[in-house]
Amino acid sequence: MKTLRFVLWVDLGLFATAALVAACVVTEPVIPGGAASAPPADPARLEASVRMLAERFHPRDASHVANLDAAAAWIDAELAAAGGRVSEQTWVTDGETYRNVLARFGPESSERVVVGAHYDVCDPLPGADDNASGVAGLLELARMLGRAPPRTAVELVAYSLEEPPYFATPHMGSAHHAAALAAAGVRVRAMLSLEMLGYFSDAPDSQGFPSALFGALYPSRGDFIALVGNLGQGSLTRSVKRAMRAAGTVPVESINAPQWLTGIDFSDHRSYWEQGFPALMVTDTSFYRNPNYHEATDTPETLDYARLARVVSAVHSAVQALAAE
Repeated sequence: MKTLRFVLWVDLGLFATAALVAACVVTEPVIPGGAASAPPADPARLEASVRMLAERFHPRDASHVANLDAAAAWIDAELAAAGGRVSEQTWVTDGETYRNVLARFGPESSERVVVGAHYDVCDPLPGADDNASGVAGLLELARMLGRAPPRTAVELVAYSLEEPPYFATPHMGSAHHAAALAAAGVRVRAMLSLEMLGYFSDAPDSQGFPSALFGALYPSRGDFIALVGNLGQGSLTRSVKRAMRAAGTVPVESINAPQWLTGIDFSDHRSYWEQGFPALMVTDTSFYRNPNYHEATDTPETLDYARLARVVSAVHSAVQALAAE
């Protein structure tokens, strides 16, 4: 009887250890570092950028090419005004020309950090959170990098054609950009995809998950920003998470999971994975939190610009840390 009891306790201990290890692999806990000085992003400017995209350039889905071109021209001008070395990458899909807008900061080199956000929208919808919030964050990040250039080249990219009907196809703007980097032999230290950054909720149980099991690992309130990576990217996730948390501006959670888990590859970072580059998504968790996802109700009034500004400050800290490695 004692032997059986001992075996049961050993089995229970092994199960608990395995569960703990699995949880650590998924959530990537980090040892807190000292608080870093994070320059403040401007909530008013972020809101103005979101409104420009969601209202002036509405609609900006794949079938409204003139509005996409106008949005691209505005993004180009904003990136240039921030001090970026701006260029465009164009391609033809179904007889129409689409474009990415690129801006380089820091020294010229064959090694770089890439940060991107798509400016197109699914269907003729406002797309305030998805993804005017990400582009607004990209433009604010450009202004920060313009004031304090990074030690390694940082390339900011605004993509077209992330959304259906071209999602997960070679026609995605990010697919063109990632393929060009690979063809040129560029070493990408890390790519960060800014995908929906502005929707938060302090209500109990406002945060959803792909499985109830995740409820034991993450907060139930949608008041945090998430880092999303695939399995095998633990080191990158930890370093970015540590830098964002050190900024002390916003709670940061993370997940490393198989690509087949719903939502893990639902943005432009997937294009860089396909080329073998390390990449993470920075997100408010999209449809797991925001009820306005791919709806006409995804309007500028639904976003929290104070917290969006804190997210951008945290991302800036992570980008500077990656560029300093």
